[in-house]
Amino acid sequence: MQLFVGLGNPGAKYSQNRHNIGFMAVDRIAETGFSPWKPKFQGMVSEGRIRAEKVILLKPMTFMNLSGQSVGEAMRFYKLSPEDVTVFHDELDLAPGKVRLKTGGGHAGHNGLRSLHQHIGPEYNRVRLGIGHPGHKDKVARYVLHDFAKSDTGWLDGLLRGIGDGIGDLAAGDGPKFLNAIALRLNPPRPSTGKKTTTRPVEKPTGEDTRTPLQRLKDRFS
Repeated sequence: MQLFVGLGNPGAKYSQNRHNIGFMAVDRIAETGFSPWKPKFQGMVSEGRIRAEKVILLKPMTFMNLSGQSVGEAMRFYKLSPEDVTVFHDELDLAPGKVRLKTGGGHAGHNGLRSLHQHIGPEYNRVRLGIGHPGHKDKVARYVLHDFAKSDTGWLDGLLRGIGDGIGDLAAGDGPKFLNAIALRLNPPRPSTGKKTTTRPVEKPTGEDTRTPLQRLKDRFS
């Protein structure tokens, strides 16, 4: 069994915030055949199977800085270890649309991860979803609690679709295939034009032939 956790803040006010991209990710996973969301573990829970693996989706409703309470409660109920937990969260240090996988490490000031460290330790798996950086640390709070811009719609939709496409590979432990599924959504291969390429014939040099008769004879049979 695996526990997939999306980080965000509850309520319509925050639903389209950059900080809520973790909620958006697990909402997209839930659309692949999971049960309706129901309240449990101070959060919202949806259950399903991904290939042969049972997966629990969890969106903590405690607000971001207390997310670890909800995750810890779910882990104790299902008797899971941190290695069974994968957390989807926003990542300032990655460009918008970039995705990286990581296990363990620090929280880099992310309040949701800080809370998880306090309640379950650092050795859980992470799907770091790039949202970009506002350029100065004093602008970070306003930036993450602001809605995605209209110009973000294209890459955000591709990212979430890619997560849905590749979630089976992530559940099976194949991180590269999961990332490739996202990459294909964000940068689909260009369709072939169907035109055949032709090779131009090599043009013979023009000008007076200065070879001697003996040289021409030799070249003819060489």
